[in-house]
Amino acid sequence: MNENQTLVRYFIIKGISDDPQLKLLIFILVLLIYLLILSGNLTILVACQDPQLHTPMYFFLCNLSILDISCSTVVLHNILIHFITADRTVSFSYCMGQMHMFGSLASTNLLILVAMGYDRYVAICKPLQYHMVMSTGICATLASACWIFGSLQVTPFTVIICNFTCYSSIEVNHFFCDIVPIMKISCNDTSFLEFFLFIEGLLTLILIPFILTFVSYMFIVYEILKIRSSSGRLKAFYTCSSHLTVVALLYTTLFSQYLTPNVSSTLETKKIFALFNTAAVPILNPLIYSLKNKDVKRALKLIMSYAKPM
Repeated sequence: MNENQTLVRYFIIKGISDDPQLKLLIFILVLLIYLLILSGNLTILVACQDPQLHTPMYFFLCNLSILDISCSTVVLHNILIHFITADRTVSFSYCMGQMHMFGSLASTNLLILVAMGYDRYVAICKPLQYHMVMSTGICATLASACWIFGSLQVTPFTVIICNFTCYSSIEVNHFFCDIVPIMKISCNDTSFLEFFLFIEGLLTLILIPFILTFVSYMFIVYEILKIRSSSGRLKAFYTCSSHLTVVALLYTTLFSQYLTPNVSSTLETKKIFALFNTAAVPILNPLIYSLKNKDVKRALKLIMSYAKPM
């Protein structure tokens, strides 16, 4: 394609694989994954309707479930629709909107995890002040700030890319419109955007939330080690283990996806990490956080008993 092409009106999404024999298998797997994401996270949202689960921890967990459903829908529906319609084209405005939406949801996800880490810190390190510090109003303010700041964080990237006027190709080597593959096909000078993405992405999107979460857990571990009984220590560690597991999974995939060198040889690897981030992690979240939790099991049994016909 002409290196000086301007006014791109649409892109072609390459997808996960070009092998026609794998298309049906990929469609079935993605559909099953999406249904698992919906069922697992909707289960959490239903369970949280129980008045006994109206606590800050489950409030933030509900936000996380909404984010998982939204993020997976924004990304995975492309694969399903493209298989059904056999049309892999998306408009320029749709592509930019999807890129911004995914970035906003991913950023908000990280911030919600920071809020959840702070909630665990207050619960373990300042138990007597917990209900005052983590009041309903403060939790709502924290969650709102996460959603607003998450959206604002990625807006500069979207604005810069929307002003690109030259693309060497209209084929996006990904299964959705993401910032890295879009930059790869632009023949505009992307050096500033790459530097900006690395610095802001490293500092404000990943490193700062990671440090805040890490500091919270430094205090938590210190406080737990002061507990004399081994059963008490184990119980305290258990309440934090789920959050730590999800944080570790999410940050590993994000570092691999966005903060590794953007050379062509890594694009396929980045797609794999992106698929894990948008498919596997949202499935694991309900399993890790709540489906083995006694309170959630009790709430689901109670709700199901109410739902049974008389």
